[in-house]
Amino acid sequence: MEQMKPRILIAKPGLDGHDRGAKVVARALRDAGMEVIYTGLRQTPEMVVEAALHEDADAIGLSILSGAHMPLVKRIMELLEENQMQDVPVFLGGIIPNEDVKTLTALGVSGIFGPGAGMDEIVAFIWKAFGSRPAEDVA
Repeated sequence: MEQMKPRILIAKPGLDGHDRGAKVVARALRDAGMEVIYTGLRQTPEMVVEAALHEDADAIGLSILSGAHMPLVKRIMELLEENQMQDVPVFLGGIIPNEDVKTLTALGVSGIFGPGAGMDEIVAFIWKAFGSRPAEDVA
């Protein structure tokens, strides 16, 4: 029996043009057996949620380095709720000041990963949020 792969949407909301980190995370998740959809740069909150809805995403990863994380995340979480997707785990990567973590968590962000976060940590977070781990390959 083949195990279902979680579908993870990786998005770059806002005007930030640096996407290397998002691509590294996308690759790590794909290498860990997940299906990854990357939206590309300069996505509006509406575009992110529309893509998540269209792709039937199991989780949404946001990469924000511009400092605009608070309004972007707030709007994305509002739109997820409007579309009955509030149960989809949202995780955030980027330069997030410690004083914003509590507010972001209260908004519904379930994982926040700053500079130096290991790919193993992010992969483990997704498997835990998805409620399973990949089946071991049997030779």
